[in-house]
Amino acid sequence: MSLVIVGAGPNLGLAVARRFGREGFAVGLISRTESTLVELAAQLRLDGVTAAGAAADIRDSDALAGAIHRLADELGPVEVLEYSPLPAPEFMKPVLETTVEDIRGPLEFSVLGAVAATQVVIGPMREAGRGTILFTTGGAAVNPYPERAGVGISFAGEVAYARMLHDALEDEGIHVAHTAVAGRIAPGTDNEPEDVADVLWTHHVDRRVFQTRLGMP
Repeated sequence: MSLVIVGAGPNLGLAVARRFGREGFAVGLISRTESTLVELAAQLRLDGVTAAGAAADIRDSDALAGAIHRLADELGPVEVLEYSPLPAPEFMKPVLETTVEDIRGPLEFSVLGAVAATQVVIGPMREAGRGTILFTTGGAAVNPYPERAGVGISFAGEVAYARMLHDALEDEGIHVAHTAVAGRIAPGTDNEPEDVADVLWTHHVDRRVFQTRLGMP
């Protein structure tokens, strides 16, 4: 069984990979930067976790789908998809300064990428009668902040998509969940990566709750 992390990095991505890897999952890592993937996979192998990376630009739907297919071929069918790419700073302009073009990137990143990734794994999951799809976003998904309009809009769209997937798939053995995290996810900051990873593991094994909010009411 494999876990694929879309938007893998040295903080949350690595923590999630280690958490699921301890439970016997092989881990597929997707990031735009090849050197990041090489380093993360090497760290995971030192921990005894089977890991592989596939570089792709998340805003290129075909490239993203191809990366997931390659990882599934190498590591086995995807039982868990974790979608948690880190938004770019330019996605966070004030709402009164935000143009159509300013919204295009965040939507490609948070919504179109989420759909592209899901479409790759959802067919095999339905055939198997099991699977987990996890969406992890910033707190703007549920508490939009006018100084960061792009992510407020795109995260909201991503969560709406996740909610509809949850409702459509819950009777097929596939659990879809959303975790909204306010503040930074890094050691010594607002949220420890290992703590968030534990929440995502709980979503996978407990399967009763759609949404968890961290660092907010």
